Amino acid sequence: MLSPDLYKLTALQAGPLLLGQHLVRRTEDGEIRCRIVETESYGGAEDKGSHAYGGRRTARTEVMFSAGGTAYVYLIYGMYHCVNVVTAAEHDPHAVLIRAVEPLTSTDAARMAAYRGITVKKPSSLSGGPGKLCRALRIDKSLNGCRLDDPLGPLWLEQGDSPEHLDIAAAPRINIPYAEEYAPLPWRFYLRGNPYVSVIDKQAEPFSLS
Repeated sequence: MLSPDLYKLTALQAGPLLLGQHLVRRTEDGEIRCRIVETESYGGAEDKGSHAYGGRRTARTEVMFSAGGTAYVYLIYGMYHCVNVVTAAEHDPHAVLIRAVEPLTSTDAARMAAYRGITVKKPSSLSGGPGKLCRALRIDKSLNGCRLDDPLGPLWLEQGDSPEHLDIAAAPRINIPYAEEYAPLPWRFYLRGNPYVSVIDKQAEPFSLS
């Protein structure tokens, strides 16, 4: 299992550390394992890009105020689900959006493609984007609030690659112009050269964990 210490970090600290880790989904057809290759950090009540900006507590955002290690699943545009890893302490609403994943095996990839109902023409079309990966893994609002540190549950995280040895890029988050001065901050992290990443930013900067 993933170290519980990671869930105690801020979203900005946890975002790059989640790269290379494994997201596991239990389905009626068996388990699907994926490697996380792209994340976005949403850094607490002060972040104008966050649903919990200003400490906003609603039926939608309440799970963001849970203790780290909880899944935050929400719907956008009335049709696409997005899954986040809640981090930091209880009542401090930090969350890391998982933007792209890479299936670990051909069996995982085939099952994901079947759930998407598509013929995969390029890797990013399978699970490169939060809505795509949620459809590929059958993640919906029924998983909102589930614990990601429980391997007996429907969705959890396992230890994968050591992020210290990964080639990580940092770039601004996607489609958050409303975040004003927070919009251009390089709080999106992805594995450079990975074909499952949703959006490649030519201006992305190398990111070091040291």
